[in-house]
Amino acid sequence: MNLKQIEYALAVADTGSFTRAAERCHVVQSALSHQVARLESQLGTLLFERSSRRVRLTPAGEAFVLSARTALEATRRIAEDVAAACGEVRGRLSIGEISSLTELDLVDLLAGFHGQYPQVDIRWLIGKSELLIADVRERRLDVAFIGVWPGEPLAGVASRLLAAEELVAVLPLQHPLAGIGRLALEQLEDQPLVDFQAGSGARRQTDEAFAAAGVRHRVQFEVGSIGLIEKFVQRGLALGLVPARIAAGFKGIAAVPVCDAPVRHLYAIWSTTPTPAARAFVQLLEQNLAARASH
Repeated sequence: MNLKQIEYALAVADTGSFTRAAERCHVVQSALSHQVARLESQLGTLLFERSSRRVRLTPAGEAFVLSARTALEATRRIAEDVAAACGEVRGRLSIGEISSLTELDLVDLLAGFHGQYPQVDIRWLIGKSELLIADVRERRLDVAFIGVWPGEPLAGVASRLLAAEELVAVLPLQHPLAGIGRLALEQLEDQPLVDFQAGSGARRQTDEAFAAAGVRHRVQFEVGSIGLIEKFVQRGLALGLVPARIAAGFKGIAAVPVCDAPVRHLYAIWSTTPTPAARAFVQLLEQNLAARASH
């Protein structure tokens, strides 16, 4: 087997499609399919179950993916590690963040990093905390900025606590509770709420807070972005709970502290065996945080 075959097979595993894998690898589908078939022949087993509707990993394919990711990543890092030993940081840096990151200006930080290390190819995306954690753990991302419930374990990654943020209630300006100085969760019982999708890390924070208070949590609108929470509240359709810094940027709403509100912990996380580019970025992050703390 060769590295190109491994790369093609992993692309199929990631995308669940030979067509999308070929697009990602910038090759024609027939060439990619041929190389994957040759790899399966060399291994003496099928890695994928193929049907007209989808492609799924076989048990052998799942075992292959676990080893192949490590092998491919190690190979890609050879040139980067050698360059770093000679004082030159290059390669790739993949970063993910939640849409409601408030603790630092990541774009500004990336601009500073690019100025110091112009030979590093930077990739950036927005995602949900639980997916970002998995991506860092499985080395699809180098660094991520996430928000989790206090006490939630961060196994398999290195981490740095950035901040602990209390959530505040955001209400339409005309709502009867908008003029109250401070609320309790029980006052939001049976109110129409807008929140993130069930099962997401952000939703678990509010679900668990309401459950701990013994209060019903009636979510009528499930959304995928913080901006939609603002819109639903502005139009008088629902109430929401968001970090105080996020609420400060909303327009046309009332933000009210909640005495038993959930708390969100913001973390930077990265691989326990970081690439030279990731190590340089984490070092720059620490310098940035230290400079802010001294002012």
